Amino acid sequence: MTPGTYRPGTSLVHRAPAGAKLAGLAGVSAVALAATSPGTVAAVVGAVAALYAVAGVGLRAAWAQVRPLRLVVPVLLAVQWLTLGPVPALVLTSRLVALVALAGLVLLTTRTSAVLAAIGRGLRPLARVGVDVGRLALVLSLAVRCVPVVTALAHRVRDACRARGRERDVRAYAVPLVVGGLRQADALGDALRARGLDD
Repeated sequence: MTPGTYRPGTSLVHRAPAGAKLAGLAGVSAVALAATSPGTVAAVVGAVAALYAVAGVGLRAAWAQVRPLRLVVPVLLAVQWLTLGPVPALVLTSRLVALVALAGLVLLTTRTSAVLAAIGRGLRPLARVGVDVGRLALVLSLAVRCVPVVTALAHRVRDACRARGRERDVRAYAVPLVVGGLRQADALGDALRARGLDD
């Protein structure tokens, strides 16, 4: 399961407006990043867990949101434990996982089009100072839509490496992934130029 893939539902979290979810994500992120006490971070973690329960997306979908952190968090925890001590290390890593999980929940319960529309509305005041809001919204849209494309490419490359018995060969994985990504970028550039969006 790809992180951030929308899962249809009728829960209260699904029905909440995209703008409210993004504002809530920003507010919780500000609180979590400013928090240094274990109690506050534990409350944030509990709130995120409760929202997942209300959304009813399932444990597999929840795990998919934080799975990319499984290699980063242990290293980060070990480094912070040695430099700052156990409590700050647990606080730092816990809030990181909680915020990634919360961002994933927003994408799980909100259609991409609704997220981008909400971002576009939020950026609209910038048009008064000369910012091309339409162009900026297009960039955000392309960035979001490229995530599943690159993820699918990574899975195909990984499967090909396994089929050849070279799943531990970093070069055999990285080179096709980079080349495939560049080809996707070229194809996207050609499509944009064909529509007169190359300036």
